[in-house]
Amino acid sequence: MIAAAWNRLWLFNFGELWRHPGRTLMSGAVMGVSAALLVAVLSISGSVTGSVDRLTMGLAGNADLEIGGITDAGFDQSLLPAIAATPGVAAAVPMLRQTLGAGDNRALLVGADANVTALGSDLADPLGKHTKALLTTPRGVLVGAAMGYQVGDQIPVGGGTATVAGLLDDPASARLNGGHLVAAPLPLAQFLTNRVGRLDSVQVVVKPGADVGAVRGALTQAVDGRAVVADPTLRTAQAGGAIQILRYSTLMSSAAALIVAAFLIYNAMSMAVAQRRSTLSLLRAIGARRAPMVADMLVEAAMLGLVGGLIGAAIGVFIGRAAIDRLPAAMVQAVESRTEFMLPGYAIPVAVAACVLATVLAAGIAAGQVYRVAPVEALVPVEASPTAAGGRVLRWAALAGAIALYAVAFTLATLDLGRISLGAISTSFAATVLLCFFATGPIVRAAGWVARLFGAPGALGATSLERAPRRVWATAMTVLIGVAAVVALGGASSNMVDSATDSFRSVAAADLYVSPTPPEGFPTGPALPPELAAKVAAIPGVAAVRPAQMAFATVGTGRVLLQGYPPLREDSRLGAVDGPVIEAMGRGEGVVITRDIARAQGLSAGDKITMPTPSGTREVTVLQVIPYFTAISGVVMMSLDQMREWYQRPGETILAIDYAPGADQVAVRAAVRELVPADIHVDAGTEVVEAIASGVRQGSAMSNMILWIVVLVATVALLNTLMLSVLERRRELGVLRAIGTGRRFLLRSVLAEAAGIGVVGATLGLVTGLIVQYLATLAIGHAMTIDIVYRPSVLLLVYGLVALGLALLGSIPPALRAARMPIIAALAVD
Repeated sequence: MIAAAWNRLWLFNFGELWRHPGRTLMSGAVMGVSAALLVAVLSISGSVTGSVDRLTMGLAGNADLEIGGITDAGFDQSLLPAIAATPGVAAAVPMLRQTLGAGDNRALLVGADANVTALGSDLADPLGKHTKALLTTPRGVLVGAAMGYQVGDQIPVGGGTATVAGLLDDPASARLNGGHLVAAPLPLAQFLTNRVGRLDSVQVVVKPGADVGAVRGALTQAVDGRAVVADPTLRTAQAGGAIQILRYSTLMSSAAALIVAAFLIYNAMSMAVAQRRSTLSLLRAIGARRAPMVADMLVEAAMLGLVGGLIGAAIGVFIGRAAIDRLPAAMVQAVESRTEFMLPGYAIPVAVAACVLATVLAAGIAAGQVYRVAPVEALVPVEASPTAAGGRVLRWAALAGAIALYAVAFTLATLDLGRISLGAISTSFAATVLLCFFATGPIVRAAGWVARLFGAPGALGATSLERAPRRVWATAMTVLIGVAAVVALGGASSNMVDSATDSFRSVAAADLYVSPTPPEGFPTGPALPPELAAKVAAIPGVAAVRPAQMAFATVGTGRVLLQGYPPLREDSRLGAVDGPVIEAMGRGEGVVITRDIARAQGLSAGDKITMPTPSGTREVTVLQVIPYFTAISGVVMMSLDQMREWYQRPGETILAIDYAPGADQVAVRAAVRELVPADIHVDAGTEVVEAIASGVRQGSAMSNMILWIVVLVATVALLNTLMLSVLERRRELGVLRAIGTGRRFLLRSVLAEAAGIGVVGATLGLVTGLIVQYLATLAIGHAMTIDIVYRPSVLLLVYGLVALGLALLGSIPPALRAARMPIIAALAVD
């Protein structure tokens, strides 16, 4: 029986795929594109979280809990005895963890003492193996293989230098920050980074049989809010939150590509049915049952999706690997580890399964168009049957579903549900497809009307369109989704970039910024040298120097960005905060928070927010809730002096400098550049704004690229549909050629069909795109906690026309085929 089934599949299904390589390659290619996009998107998010998780587990080993610093300033080492003495704790291993360098030179410094052997971690064995070298080498450290140092080399660490006493072996390097790691004895690490008496984490091993939950509670009491007690996986969860927006936006664009590909597979399978109609009708006439024939068609589609998905998944791995190096700097900065490419185990199976499911569903619809009719009716074009455009009940059900989904989309977009609001985008697209299914008849008539504008050839093309309503609907949907996705998501992305840039425009009010961080990243540290602010203020031509400080901190299980400013109304960086609130903040009466923090904790102005700090838990008043661009994390603003005191972070991480009236700006900037150390950045305010805008654009660039791939997929869909039209009418076209119809007439006829479908699909796409852009703008505003202004751009019409032009390119091959079809071969059909 298995052999018979295989022979039947090869004869009637797989063999057809082999005999029509063009159609097979096109169908497989679009599925491959969809799989590639899905794998790339999943691998990007998986690489960020996977890199953090691998580093976390490599350092934590068999630790059950981790006590972490609330900010990168860590916590006082005096907490260690209380932690170690907590009932149920078998070992408490202190560590110092600090990022060194930036960009390609970014590495992690880890300081640990002899207790690290209790963890059995990837770091424990190298430290034990090189103990003698570390003790006998002045300022001796271990370095990872990827850093390019040799034993005896000098390496800059913090404010000093160290000597390479040994190298981590390749296996340990691979698991520990990709080999970009410096390991040192804890006292040396503290001395080199000027953090004597400070710790960043304590890895806790619980005694066998002890209740981990009870130990956690006891440790929470022991640290008294001055540190965070959590599972070691907390860092991984926080890293996942930092890339959620990028993951959602790219996944939505990839899903649009998959939907368009499914419509294309529907058309391809319809083409296969049309070409095999005589064979299928003969099989039905001699007694073949419907179920095996439908099953064979579904197996054929599944194989097409499987092969295309596997090939595309392999390509997606390379795309994801290349994209890792192009992640926005602010996003990379928000996580502790270097982001190394790591393909999640679920990425390829999910992508391939999605492709197979899409092809099977699309093929099932196409197969049902033939196998629901009687054997004699299988010789008649499917779309000529009364059910071709869908039954009345099905169409009215589609209308009801469309209305319900539009209501859901509007609700999601208008309610401030955070990232859940982004669901309004995909929901509105689904509602549009259902609404257009209800309106299949008007859409087909509109396509025919457009085709008739091309004269007699267009009338012939219109007749062909009206005989194939379901196929016309499916192709119009591919054009609609392609155009609407570019207009809606591209327009909303452009609105987001513009609004985000406008929200930071006040940053340019300062003439210069001095920070240890490049302008595209957050100035979270390390702190600037002491007295630097006073020295800069003394430079001739400098009117004012305003210090500030930023740091990532843990609040609950989430990660926020702390911002401390001098409470001055004239400080442009506080432009979103009301004047009286700035004064209250200066008096230490409370803090300002962004919408996402308020939403997550159910807070509003006047409520109390609990903030753990290295100096103890603080319960403060929320003075104001503000919109603020927070793609990475929420923001808490407070007085600079308050931040220094609470979080035990003296100094500042950024200076804003104003020129004196009439000063020689070039000379002043040169003087500042000469004064500050070489590794500290000096940037103009306009340069900082442009760097921020560039980072936002970079974050949306991948999503926009995917959208144009969707348009190219729609081009292939139109090609497939028109090719099917030509194949179905070979005999008709042969008769026309035999009675003297010219090749040019037939060419224009097929082009008129393409124009009818393309113009109607693109028009609907533009209308849909503008509506969805409005909903997407609201939804992204909630997700980003920023007020985004809805601005339909004239360029969107250009984008729509370009998308239409690309789609119409798909009409050229079938039009040429129709014009060049030999008369005798065409008349010989059937």
